[in-house]
Amino acid sequence: MAERMRLVLSGGQDLDQEELEALTAQLRWRLLEVDVDDVRMERSHGAPPPGAKPGELITVGALAVTLAPAVFRPALRVVETWLKNRPVRTVKVDVDGRTLELGHASPEEQRLLVEAFLEALPAESAQPPAGQE
Repeated sequence: MAERMRLVLSGGQDLDQEELEALTAQLRWRLLEVDVDDVRMERSHGAPPPGAKPGELITVGALAVTLAPAVFRPALRVVETWLKNRPVRTVKVDVDGRTLELGHASPEEQRLLVEAFLEALPAESAQPPAGQE
């Protein structure tokens, strides 16, 4: 049974729309290398997230990922690894209203956040594929 995960990339003032679109496309290709069913680019036409200062977030790129529950862990690991050394401030992950924001934590803190997020998902979503942990 396939599920959906939405990823939203946020850039600061130094990242323009073209750059963010290119980075979003790059992450899309990386996710397609994992055994996901589909990754589609979305456009965010809404206002900046609540609490954002005017001009703080210039652009937002979004991806809709369709994947089997067993692929959540590898897909999140791809996002985590990809985010390193990229001019993206955060990647917000949304699965059925549960959200995780990657980007403002140390590698160890981020690993713990991902593990806690996966544990909070329904049991079938958080299970690693056989032979992987």
